[in-house]
Amino acid sequence: MRMDTVIFDMDGTLIDTEKYYRIFWPMALREFGYEMTDEQALSMRSLGRPFAPARLKEMFGPELDYRAVRERRRELMEERLDREGIELKPGALELLAWLRDHGVQRAIATATDLQRTEKYLGGLGIRDYFDQVISAVMVQEGKPSPDIYLYACGQLGRHPGECMAVEDSPNGVLSAARAGCKVVMVPDQTDAEPELERLLYAKVNRLDEIIGLL
Repeated sequence: MRMDTVIFDMDGTLIDTEKYYRIFWPMALREFGYEMTDEQALSMRSLGRPFAPARLKEMFGPELDYRAVRERRRELMEERLDREGIELKPGALELLAWLRDHGVQRAIATATDLQRTEKYLGGLGIRDYFDQVISAVMVQEGKPSPDIYLYACGQLGRHPGECMAVEDSPNGVLSAARAGCKVVMVPDQTDAEPELERLLYAKVNRLDEIIGLL
């Protein structure tokens, strides 16, 4: 089955930033008197509104000031990224160039806000590879709800079943699968559990391996 539209998650899929969320959520929470385990930090990957605030309050209590903690996590992470830069994931440029050269539509569907998304893509010189950039702030619910992928497909004029979604995390896979997209996972930080694997169209180790699926 040939698909002429590919929708990418950004953090952990195209750019190597997911590992920093794993570091800086616990670091920010520690400043507010909370201790977050690595397993808890991993559960936050790609988690959008209203699920991220609910998850943190479930873990640490209803009195937790989510906005304050999130803002501190963002500050700590941006300081690191501004100092050290961001790297593309292996095979990203090769895949994006192939998709462009073969007339395949390309979009981003990310839990990251639009301003930082544009900053990251522009800084890496890959913004022009994408026809649409969709942020979770544009929809009612973030991942793992299907809203962002349904919205992205609508903006691209495609039925979800005609679109390949490329994701790295469980919450992202759930979002894309619930929307009805064909989901390809490029695992980052952790591999797919068996129940998640059942939702996948394919799983690859590097982004440029996706070329063989198109």
